[in-house]
Amino acid sequence: MKENQLAHRKEEKTLGDECQELLLSLPKERGWVTLPLYQYQGFWCPTPEVLQAIMAFQRHFQARDSDIVVASSPKCGTTWLKALIFAVVNRYRFDIETHPLVTSKSHKLVPFFDLDLYANNQVPDFSSFFEPRLFATRPYFFSFLGYNQRVQLFIAPSEAFDRYCMPRHGCIWSILGSHFGLLERLKRPNSVLFFKYEDMKIDIVCHLKTLTSFIDYSFTEEEERNSVIEDVAKLCSFETMKKLEINKTGMFVMNMENKYLFRKAAVGDWVNYFTPEMEERMSKLIEESLVAQA
Repeated sequence: MKENQLAHRKEEKTLGDECQELLLSLPKERGWVTLPLYQYQGFWCPTPEVLQAIMAFQRHFQARDSDIVVASSPKCGTTWLKALIFAVVNRYRFDIETHPLVTSKSHKLVPFFDLDLYANNQVPDFSSFFEPRLFATRPYFFSFLGYNQRVQLFIAPSEAFDRYCMPRHGCIWSILGSHFGLLERLKRPNSVLFFKYEDMKIDIVCHLKTLTSFIDYSFTEEEERNSVIEDVAKLCSFETMKKLEINKTGMFVMNMENKYLFRKAAVGDWVNYFTPEMEERMSKLIEESLVAQA
């Protein structure tokens, strides 16, 4: 039996009665890297354990106006954005030379609600969290096409792509539009901020200014004169983080090694994975989904 299947069996044994009962009523599909996927509240959850964590989060979490939540799909610069958020918010607490990002993974410093805080039947105690509290989450039914060389797929990449594009699976662009952000951005422009990875790569200093202004942690004129923005950008850069020993060892989720979180950091590398036909199909799907949300 494959390692992921064994892990799935083990997860099921740790589920509470409420979650196990709910699973019986939910639509499910054969998973890509886990078995199976469950549809819950319009999203596809990768494991029963994640579903249980989501349920616990919805029941127990008490949000604060000052909370900062990083919400991103895999392979969209999550590790980088977590590092940037942590660095700018805590820039008065730590020196660059002894910064926690040198000795701790950004995923530990900005934990996921479902994969970390509420995982394994936990109800976290936030009393030790500094303000503002930093969290992270994912928009579910995400694509693992970019992981196919590092994580074992239970279906072929071509089939995964086909299923990703099927309406019943809830295209990620529709989810982002209707559930996850675009509408919320219109309703609450002071509470939701979108960044594009490609734009951040072009001008990280400008985006750091936008980010700090949005979360009310703007850089002072003195900090700008002393190149603090550039220091933060360098501390959190792909080149710096990839060289750190802490990011070369250990495991992330779904038995993926941490070192694979740092690959090329190249814009446009998708051309090496998509055929021209896939590119045309995906571009049309994205355009139709976003126009529908507009």
